[in-house]
Amino acid sequence: MRLAPILTILLLLSPAFGQQADSKSSPAELIEAPVTATPTPETEHRFWDRTNVLLFSGVAVFRGLDYASTRNFQARGRTEILIPDDVANNSAGFAGLEAAATATSVGIAYLFHRTGHHKMERWLSIGHISVTGFGVAWNYSLKSAYKLIAAWLLVVLPSPERPYAQARGVRQARTFLCPRS
Repeated sequence: MRLAPILTILLLLSPAFGQQADSKSSPAELIEAPVTATPTPETEHRFWDRTNVLLFSGVAVFRGLDYASTRNFQARGRTEILIPDDVANNSAGFAGLEAAATATSVGIAYLFHRTGHHKMERWLSIGHISVTGFGVAWNYSLKSAYKLIAAWLLVVLPSPERPYAQARGVRQARTFLCPRS
């Protein structure tokens, strides 16, 4: 806490030292210096170019996969820990959250584009796709919380002695796994 005032003073004074003119040049030379137009850098591009459209489409696809994988593991008895239950258990709310995440990614990329940070504009989408892809793979790799179903399905495996019992068991399993509302 004692260093805070000192660091504040140093940060406030550092731009002042950078503003000093060279002692070799006179003020008249600084004023009369010709102004040349700076050429646009070659890395500048339109915002909705092919690469960005593909990257934003990838973000949208992976957000959709995240929605599907989260619904899948919730159907298998797992609980979502990163977002509140009010959002995760509401189909429209969760889909809206995924759409908002995609729109936010595009918006931040546009801010990077407008400020000239074109590499960051691309890397933001690449990072978003990577993190979401990891989450999707993680969601699908989680074990089911319903151990009873797995044990029950082993009992219902096809058997030459009980073909009718097996068909009835599959029908009951479908009813249990996918209840109709």
